[in-house]
Amino acid sequence: MKKIMNTLEVFAKAMVQPLMYLSVAGMILAIGSLLTNTTVTGLLPFLAWGPFQVVGKLMYETMMILINNLGLLFVIGIPAALAKRDKHQAALIGFMSYLIYLKTSNLMLIETGKLAEASGMLGLFGTGQASILGIQVVDMSVFGGILLGCLVGWVFNKTCEKKFGGAMQIYSGVRFSFACMVAVSILFGVVSNIVWPVVQGAISAMANFIKSTDVFGLFVYGFLERFLIPTGLHHLVYTPFQFTDLGGVLNLGETVVAGAYPIVMTELQMGVPFSDSIYYMAIGFTKMFGYIGIGAAFIHTAYPHNKKRTAATIIPLVVTACLASITEPLDFMFIFVAPVLYVLHACIAGLFIALLKICGVTAFCGGNMLASILMNLSAGVERTQWPIMLALGVAQILLYFFLFSFLIKKFNYKTPGREDDLSETKNDKTPEKVFNGNADAKFVVEGLGGKDNINTVENCFTRLRVNVKDAALVNDELINKTPNSGIIKKGNDIQVVYGLQVADVRKSVEDYLNIL
Repeated sequence: MKKIMNTLEVFAKAMVQPLMYLSVAGMILAIGSLLTNTTVTGLLPFLAWGPFQVVGKLMYETMMILINNLGLLFVIGIPAALAKRDKHQAALIGFMSYLIYLKTSNLMLIETGKLAEASGMLGLFGTGQASILGIQVVDMSVFGGILLGCLVGWVFNKTCEKKFGGAMQIYSGVRFSFACMVAVSILFGVVSNIVWPVVQGAISAMANFIKSTDVFGLFVYGFLERFLIPTGLHHLVYTPFQFTDLGGVLNLGETVVAGAYPIVMTELQMGVPFSDSIYYMAIGFTKMFGYIGIGAAFIHTAYPHNKKRTAATIIPLVVTACLASITEPLDFMFIFVAPVLYVLHACIAGLFIALLKICGVTAFCGGNMLASILMNLSAGVERTQWPIMLALGVAQILLYFFLFSFLIKKFNYKTPGREDDLSETKNDKTPEKVFNGNADAKFVVEGLGGKDNINTVENCFTRLRVNVKDAALVNDELINKTPNSGIIKKGNDIQVVYGLQVADVRKSVEDYLNIL
């Protein structure tokens, strides 16, 4: 069990590497979304000025390209984090492996005649396929990048030190790792094309069950839409209801409207009461309200000295969820470090869609909070019961906040601001003196027992994190000749607090190791 927990901890820390940039991306995305939002420009007409719109679109679209390619970020970031040496080589092999996997999946679809045709309205949504980097593949979404990234990291560590003699010497080391990953990536692409459509079919088969079980079906609908986010299978949950007759049929004389989305838009325009189809549009409810409670819980439970930094990270992501319906950056901050919380999150999301039906609320919950509020105001209370929707929204925020806060503290989940590297009992301030390059790196390496005793060198926000073979060889006196604020030992894991200069410290230590 201890070995499993250690593996999960390593995996969770590797996942953090690509995510650390998303707080910045989320902030820029939120600003871009506000600048280009028609509701906002209606309230503030000066924002409709061309240059503002161009800037807004640039901010939004350039960040969305990152959100839409999270799988690529993970397949590069995870191997780099897992690699024990030559991390940049592991990242490059991760990228090349991803391209090989994508092309393999695409060729399999072509050769088997299963390449789906994009529709004019939905593109490839609902087909089980997606276009990634311009290549049409079986849609494994972010999950494919995570799985392949872990494979790259594992294979790289097992093969990067392999040596050959004679003419074969050129294929030694990281080149051998790449050769191995060519085979692994092709195999991964072939297997995914066989296995993943079966999984997709099972999810699609749930649609009739959801349709036939009324309120409970709405709970399952909301649960699966959130729970399946990491796999990309959530598209197969909501798309059939929102755009096919599973979501309802509206007869208008000779015209027939099918699917929850076109039905709701038609009913809104006609001024008639909303039908039950509107509940299949309610997957935006939790995006508008629930993520406020989740973000508040993360900030509240962060260690005291880390609250400001956690708030600066989380708040832009909450705003992005509420205004742009983009939740993945926040989801991936706790899916793997606290999976129990994520299952609970999916249950709450499903529960509140069911509660909307039970309470007779037919308000529009599209995920964009500003647009949804204005749309409900224009439709009126009688048609929407929007005050009850707001009351349920407040209830959901409070439920998330109190449940998440309680469980995070009780089980010590390593959610944002509570990582082991940021213990609330330690002083992680930057030392007054500056680390002096190779001169101080020498003391660090010797203090850690020498080059042969060092397995890996990494860093978090403030600490140099080193795994050693024999902790008994660590000499605190030598390490303390360098400007640090403390040494923390956890078995063979040694952490030295260098504060915000830690990235430079790590580079100096790695440079010194390379010249030994």
